[in-house]
Amino acid sequence: MNTRQFDIPHYLAALPPFQEMTAAELERLATGCRLHRYARGDSIYRVGMVCDEFHVAVKGQVKLYAISTGGQEKVVELAGPGMCFGEAAMFSDQPHILNAEALTDSIVLSVGKAVVVREIEADPRFAMHMLSGVSRRLHALVQDVQAYALNTGMERVIGYLLYSLPEDCVHHAACNRACNEAVALNVSLPVSKATIASRLSITPEYFSRVLHELEVAGLIRRDKRDIHIPDPARLASHTLQ
Repeated sequence: MNTRQFDIPHYLAALPPFQEMTAAELERLATGCRLHRYARGDSIYRVGMVCDEFHVAVKGQVKLYAISTGGQEKVVELAGPGMCFGEAAMFSDQPHILNAEALTDSIVLSVGKAVVVREIEADPRFAMHMLSGVSRRLHALVQDVQAYALNTGMERVIGYLLYSLPEDCVHHAACNRACNEAVALNVSLPVSKATIASRLSITPEYFSRVLHELEVAGLIRRDKRDIHIPDPARLASHTLQ
């Protein structure tokens, strides 16, 4: 990707918080944006740093994580292309409470707080779109906490695999299931098993063991990071049997 030729207003227009903005508004917003390249392992920000912008993963994968006093890492969220992160800290005028690091060679778009506040003051509807995005992420994090507390490790892995499917594919699978027709789907793990395991609050060894058990049961087939799911509905109901 040639970052010099990257059309920031056009890219912003495709993201949910900005979809209803006019071309002129997008051009103004773009003046407060910066495009960054990060190599694998590069830090985007650290705990305690001042937060005066939020970010959008344009390409690659970014992990948001915390470090315990004992040095153990806990991955809280994985941000892939099109996902925003860091908004809550920006609006709360608080320093970052998580670390952000590029898991792969990545391109990240940073949107400055000043230009966001300016657009909110000009049109309160923009604030509602931003709040909607923050609320969706908060809802997802609450669901994660519920899963950690109530679901087994097997259920978490299955939930992750199914959640990784594109929404239209899941809907298509549900329709086919209603007609007694199974549809095969594929999931490609975007990052290492250790990172996904941390995200699910299980050990990498347990994550590998669950994948092996699902493969033995005929529910998935693995080819390195690619996972073939012959029947998503059958996989979803596996723990209910």
